Amino acid sequence: MSQTNEKTVLVIEDDRNTADLVALYLKRENFRVLTAGDGETGLSLAERRHPDLIILDLMLPKTDGWEVCRRLRQKSEVPIIMLTARGEEIDRVSGLTLGADDYMVKPFSPRELVARVKAVLRRAPRPDPGRKAILSHADVLLDLEKRQLSVAGRSVSVTPHEFALLEALMSVPGRILTRDELLNRLYPQGETVVIDRVVDVHIGKLRQKIETDPSAPRYILTVRGVGYKFTE
Repeated sequence: MSQTNEKTVLVIEDDRNTADLVALYLKRENFRVLTAGDGETGLSLAERRHPDLIILDLMLPKTDGWEVCRRLRQKSEVPIIMLTARGEEIDRVSGLTLGADDYMVKPFSPRELVARVKAVLRRAPRPDPGRKAILSHADVLLDLEKRQLSVAGRSVSVTPHEFALLEALMSVPGRILTRDELLNRLYPQGETVVIDRVVDVHIGKLRQKIETDPSAPRYILTVRGVGYKFTE
């Protein structure tokens, strides 16, 4: 990521007018701006230039935004704001559970988008010297410094949102965390309007990764009508 106070934003958007407008408003707020007109070029720029945040359109040529987001999350925790012309709940849930940090539906206000960029950057994870470096229970080990998960000695890949939820649950074993509390871990400033189903989808994916039998979980337990807890 950038080493100066000026943050770099990569805009991956195939509509040149939209990309130019977004770039104009970002530059007014002293952001550096990179642009890419398709998914493959965007992925290449992200790997070479390490932007502080990515604005990602879903409907891209060559490689669409869903695939771009998935591939970014395999290697990076860079904040991502998705742009979509579709506002259906399933699209919002899918984007957020892939690891996007926020989304905006077209047409949108460039000023609001810039505000969202600032908000997402504000809530980006910061080191907390007071927290434990490693959380563990039975076969599950979560290394907070290296941001790595292992189960029975096997490295397991998780998205930043999955990592945040697992950290929240493992930090207070036995305590019930409501869906609202867990959503607040993902979106602590409340700038993003999301639904609690996002938490359920993330939990389902986490169970697939850490539970021997996801249909009968040992670690992440459901408290019906309330939320979830990590077993004591």
